[in-house]
Amino acid sequence: MDFLPLFFDLKDQQVLVFGSGPAAVRKTELLLRAQTKVYWVCEEIPEHLVSLDPISLERVEEADLAPWEQVHMVVAATEDAQQDELIAQKARQLRLPVNVVNRAALSSFIFPSIIDRSPVLAAVATGGELPVLTRLLRNRLESSIPHAYGRLALLAKRYRDEVRSVLPELNARRRFWERTLEGRFSDLVFSGREREAEDVLQECLKQAEADHSPVGEVYLVGAGPGDPDLLTFKALRLIRQADVVLFDRLVSEQIMALVRQDAEKINVGKERSRHSVPQDSINDLLVKYAKAGKRVLRLKGGDPFIFGRGGEEIERLAEQGVPFQVVPGITAASGCAAYSGIPLTHRDYSQSVRFITGHLKDNSCNLPWHEFVHEHQTLVFYMGLVGLPVISRSLMEHGMPGDKPVALISRGTTRDQHVLVGRLDNIAALAQDEKIKAPTLIIIGDVVKLREKLNWRD
Repeated sequence: MDFLPLFFDLKDQQVLVFGSGPAAVRKTELLLRAQTKVYWVCEEIPEHLVSLDPISLERVEEADLAPWEQVHMVVAATEDAQQDELIAQKARQLRLPVNVVNRAALSSFIFPSIIDRSPVLAAVATGGELPVLTRLLRNRLESSIPHAYGRLALLAKRYRDEVRSVLPELNARRRFWERTLEGRFSDLVFSGREREAEDVLQECLKQAEADHSPVGEVYLVGAGPGDPDLLTFKALRLIRQADVVLFDRLVSEQIMALVRQDAEKINVGKERSRHSVPQDSINDLLVKYAKAGKRVLRLKGGDPFIFGRGGEEIERLAEQGVPFQVVPGITAASGCAAYSGIPLTHRDYSQSVRFITGHLKDNSCNLPWHEFVHEHQTLVFYMGLVGLPVISRSLMEHGMPGDKPVALISRGTTRDQHVLVGRLDNIAALAQDEKIKAPTLIIIGDVVKLREKLNWRD
């Protein structure tokens, strides 16, 4: 982050603004809305600003040094590059926060684009460098956040103490507010029926008190192959609700950044020949936290039911009577193939696809190789990079031609995606030369020929 987003209480604080152009006017309008006292170095204060707040706005001469000794913040918008630099330099010498309009490199803070639903505020910024993109993002948020959110916040605030008294346990309160603020209560507020909304809130509180149970719930969620844009809406919603997160090493940093900051995060990821937490222990942790009343997110790369041991985990939950939900994710085969321009099936090349674990045990793959050697079939091997020489040799020994196209997709769907295309008889040597690293998916079949034509991403 180039700038840390913060919200400051500037009521009755003094701000010094330099400039007389449109940018200075916009910043002054914003500062007045924040109830500041503005000293403005300008030729003449616009009439509409004087009528807006004559008490909080005072024109001063540039030679007047008094405001520098009183202010808490400085804004430079003179439209003169050299003068703005001098103002910024002086502000920094006095250890005053300074914003130089449209020059983020000289600024110690920037003005974000604000969506105002007071007391609810949202701010968007692009580091002061791309105001057009900032405006586009703000427009999206403006259209998706009802103006009545402010009334909703004020009304809910009146019941905070009562809810705390009825539901003293933090997670119980959190669940109550999430259900209430996304249900009929909020719908009534948005439609202006606030008296009815209060009745609904009271009824919801009575029901929450009667139904309160210490047992939580487990969310078994597929995080997809890496790109956070491939998450489902339901996955995103549950990720943001979780109190405890047990995650694998294949879950990307961008997806982990979506988890609540106050959630407990436990890395239970597995690597070849090294399991940080055994599977039985993972199952025990899910049960333990859920029975403590937590909402537990079991976050897995890809899809939890395709080589993800999701079935084993929910089997244990069912035995222990722990409620759970399962949210499928885009499995690595679908995501990596699509992002590489390789259709897994195609009318001219392949009418079926098989997902196979390539994990070696005792340096061998005990697999029905003869079933894999068929025309018009695509093979996808998960976790097969180490066993690639064995996989290639075994397929050729059972009749697959050595010139069968093969693609290795490393870190698929991410910015670091790398695709290596070869043939069955040389792919292992190519992978060694290229120093391909896990996680890597192996696709074998004639559909790989289409990558050259259909590769839309690289």
